[in-house]
Amino acid sequence: MARTIASIVQLPDREVLMMRRMFQISLVAGVIVCSIGMVRPAAAATLPQTVAAVKSSIVGIGTQMQTRSPAIVFSGTGFVVGDGRSVITNAHVVPNQLDGAKLEQLGIVVPDGAGVRFRAAQLVGLDREHDLAHLRLEGAPIPALRLGNAGMAAEGQALAFTGFPLGMVLGLYPATHQALLAAITPVMQPSLSARRLDARAVVQLQRSAFSIYQLDGTAYPGNSGSPLYDPDTGKVLGVINMVFVKGLKESAITAPSGITYAIPVRHVQELLDR
Repeated sequence: MARTIASIVQLPDREVLMMRRMFQISLVAGVIVCSIGMVRPAAAATLPQTVAAVKSSIVGIGTQMQTRSPAIVFSGTGFVVGDGRSVITNAHVVPNQLDGAKLEQLGIVVPDGAGVRFRAAQLVGLDREHDLAHLRLEGAPIPALRLGNAGMAAEGQALAFTGFPLGMVLGLYPATHQALLAAITPVMQPSLSARRLDARAVVQLQRSAFSIYQLDGTAYPGNSGSPLYDPDTGKVLGVINMVFVKGLKESAITAPSGITYAIPVRHVQELLDR
């Protein structure tokens, strides 16, 4: 060891300077490698992180009537997009008629401490063919979700949706479910017999066909209008739809089958662009 130290001390200044530079380069390279290793896991959010961000954009869709008990009721789910004042839900979640004589109002329901708070909204867009509705809020904006595009969804992809299963039965507590995109299928399958065609199915056959997402996951009536999103980015890829589509494709099934359907996000964008 002594010889080694002595031999280094006796090296010419030029060689000593070269050894120092090589050591510095090795040290910097090691720091870069360590930094890359530390940053890489943060590139994609985990599902718990995504859910924590998504929940602030999830709202209940319902009505308020002061002479009713309870005054505030909600039956489905919606989610905020755009400037924080646009809300997307299913068309069948929005009531066909309000009781104007009793000052019934359409709007959203959001958590407010231990209770709930109602915010009035206007129905500004309705797409019954794809069972979508667009509501507009007044007042302060709500954190909004970003919309993805059709190219981001692929069969076999793991997705998630957040909403209010069973509506008021379980309360205003957003619940998240994971689902696999099992297939991208036509909204209406050919019927084996004319006897199986009801009025709703006949109307759908007369319209232009479009594709929907078939999911390996169970949704409940209150989940109608929930956003279907990428667990890594939180970008919305579809809107959960149970009542509308299930009446066409699974009219003989009365209990949850483990199959859920979602309307692709491109129809949401088309509704917002109107």
